[in-house]
Amino acid sequence: MATSLSSLVSSGLATNENTTGANGTATFAGLGQGINVAQFVQLAEAGAQAQITNLQNEQSAVTAQVSAVGTITSSLSALQNDIFALSDPLGVLASQTATSSNPGAIAGFASFSAVPGIHTINVTSLATTSSYYSDPVATSSTPLATGDTFTISAGGKQVASITTSSSLNTLDEIAAAINSQTSAVQASVVTDANGARLALVSAQTGAPGNLSVAGSLDTTGTPANAIAFHLAVPGVNAALTVDGVPISSPTNSISGVIQGVTLNLSAPTGGTPVTLTVAQDTASITAAINQFVNDYNAAITAINAQFQVNSDGSGVQPLEADGSLRTAQQQLLDAITASVGGPNNAVNLTSLGINLNNDGTLAVNSAELASALSSNFSGVQSFLQTATTGFLPNFETVLNGLLGPGGALPLDAQGYQATSNDLSQHISDLQAALAVQTQNLTATYAQVNTTLQELPLLQAQLAQQLATLP
Repeated sequence: MATSLSSLVSSGLATNENTTGANGTATFAGLGQGINVAQFVQLAEAGAQAQITNLQNEQSAVTAQVSAVGTITSSLSALQNDIFALSDPLGVLASQTATSSNPGAIAGFASFSAVPGIHTINVTSLATTSSYYSDPVATSSTPLATGDTFTISAGGKQVASITTSSSLNTLDEIAAAINSQTSAVQASVVTDANGARLALVSAQTGAPGNLSVAGSLDTTGTPANAIAFHLAVPGVNAALTVDGVPISSPTNSISGVIQGVTLNLSAPTGGTPVTLTVAQDTASITAAINQFVNDYNAAITAINAQFQVNSDGSGVQPLEADGSLRTAQQQLLDAITASVGGPNNAVNLTSLGINLNNDGTLAVNSAELASALSSNFSGVQSFLQTATTGFLPNFETVLNGLLGPGGALPLDAQGYQATSNDLSQHISDLQAALAVQTQNLTATYAQVNTTLQELPLLQAQLAQQLATLP
């Protein structure tokens, strides 16, 4: 490059004409006109800049590899979460439903400990919340007589006692005093066309929260009028029968009567029995299995895509030459097609209605899966969950080997990232050196440019001096 620049300048000096470099960029205009400094610097640095560009292209390729590994790792992590959910002994495969023939009267919620079965329930009455109200007075701030006392009991136990005084003689003040004494009763003032009344509502339903009020209040004036309290709703327990057994409950949410099932009562059944069916939650189980299939398909498709090349050899993907990924692909296919011992022919995914496509993805036959879950649930559960030998534990082992510490994909990602970091440093070093070179070359060619521009003057001065010689 230095030789070409030297010859370029020499040629320009000899001919005193514009000269163009081999790449058509650097020009020399002749004596007195100087050179294009920027173009000469660019030509001198072309080799170094090409090296930087090559390294940047290489880094872009490595960045694409890092991104591809990240995408595949993310897909496999989602698949790993699906396996955790399906493997959990208290997870989705243990989920139960409680289906009511009359959900408007009775709703059921089943936990994993529920036992499949059918139950007959009759609800005679619901648990009620006890409440009281007083006779009306003009307003909530109307002064009442002082020295009156009344007490409030809940479930037969006194919870509040109020004695009126000069600072406690309005319904507003009495309600606040009751609420400050107890949480077993909620006191408030209700106002309508008849006036203001003190309202008391028990905090607990059923007989344990049944209220009673002893004593009364009085108005002021002569003669004073008594302000009595009246029972609005008694607190009674819910009454029902479950499979013929009489049940009394202080609340309308009942647990423990049917193992693992909570009953929520909404209305009496009116003598028409309600059937509650407890069974495996096949809808949730089916959804979880379909989620597993979807995430597996996403992962295997992302891996397969790295090894697809166009017929003309173009379209090579970032990880096409990654041997670790090819091994991962084979391990996943081996795991998904594995057969294990199990009762009633539930030995592989095909026996569940989950079939392998030619491209390695899976397809769910919904009818066959529903049949397997309804007719052979224990076999399906055994095939999927049996410790060490089940499909899910084996698949989890494969994924742990790919994703865990020291796994193939984390090591791949670390290697590509280390290469990217090295390239970044190399590029940065070369760019720093090139910046110094640019500064030096610019100064050098600027001096050459100045000299060339001054040559006509120097030539004229020399001619004058020669002319004066004898």
